[in-house]
Amino acid sequence: MAVSAEFLEHLAELLADLGPLTVKKMFGGASLQVDGAAFALVFGETLYIKVDDENRAAFEDAGSGPFVYGMKDGRSASLGYWSLPESGLDDPDEAVRWARLGLDAAFRARKPKKGRAARADIGPGPWDG
Repeated sequence: MAVSAEFLEHLAELLADLGPLTVKKMFGGASLQVDGAAFALVFGETLYIKVDDENRAAFEDAGSGPFVYGMKDGRSASLGYWSLPESGLDDPDEAVRWARLGLDAAFRARKPKKGRAARADIGPGPWDG
């Protein structure tokens, strides 16, 4: 299920209003990202958008379906990505609306960066002034 350069170009035009799009090739497909957040996958000629508990019902109601792949042991599995509803295939405004739902889900899924937390056990010292 290789992704054609022509289809990726079509998606870039379709989603132009979403922001600067980054395409990363992976496993015979591609990941689409905005601001480092992977909001969509592309396999063959199908765009799959990230879903979570907050937006899944909208995709279900639009007749979308999940990305499902076969595993080596014969079982199938799915990821949290659902196909772009047909209403968005040739309508940039509609495609961006759906993509924004996926982008929001991608941002919600991001884990906060680990940083140094302020230590409450230090107590008073010369830094208190």
